[in-house]
Amino acid sequence: MTDRFTGKVAVVTGAGAGMGAAVARRLAAEGARIAAFDLDLAAATATAADLDGATPFQVDIRADAAVRDAMAAVADRFGGVDLLVNVAGVVRYGEVPDMAEDDWDLVIDTNLKGSYLTCKYGIPLMAARGGGAVVNFASVQAFASQRLVAAYSASKGGVVSLTRTLALDHAKDNVRVNCVCPGSVATPMLRYGAELLDERDPEETMRDWGALHPIGRLIQPEDVTGLVAFLLSDEAAVITGAPHLVDGGLLAKLGV
Repeated sequence: MTDRFTGKVAVVTGAGAGMGAAVARRLAAEGARIAAFDLDLAAATATAADLDGATPFQVDIRADAAVRDAMAAVADRFGGVDLLVNVAGVVRYGEVPDMAEDDWDLVIDTNLKGSYLTCKYGIPLMAARGGGAVVNFASVQAFASQRLVAAYSASKGGVVSLTRTLALDHAKDNVRVNCVCPGSVATPMLRYGAELLDERDPEETMRDWGALHPIGRLIQPEDVTGLVAFLLSDEAAVITGAPHLVDGGLLAKLGV
């Protein structure tokens, strides 16, 4: 690990578990002070407790006032915001005619609206500090889909488009915006899908999903955090407005 984020303040959403917790750990290990956002305060607190200079925040990223107030609190506590990583995400399964409107709204509002709101209140704070960097989490399902994930794939396609426009709008503010597009990552959300969609042992199902990737295994959170850290760093100073695959070669395949 390096100290390339020493003195930087990073907001990480979904920091209570899975990829969000892994990103928070990686950035903290490289010197960043972490504002750990999560709807579950206990989970955010557990993540922050293991990191030097980290503070948990209970935030519903679907709610304008909640995000506005949390970003203001981060600025008050740390003096500003330099980095933002929008990891928080949910999935609900079903064909569109059978999907409840509440489930559709939950997915779109968490995965897409949440990124809009954190950028709405986070980017001005970055601009005030002379610039910064954002990494949004999309997915391979922004580009190629499967059955029963209409809301999820729509939300992730939206994240890719949002990323491009944010990058264009805020280049003048010295704020770079990119997104990462993972394949199947070994997280609690993937296990939820395995338990819901397959009657077999979830571990067996997840291994089978991993085998669909040319690398022959599931992606681990740490496989993704290195790319996130690079995109946030000065080493990526000319990289903005782009989706970046971290999918074990999944989208390179034709068929199974």
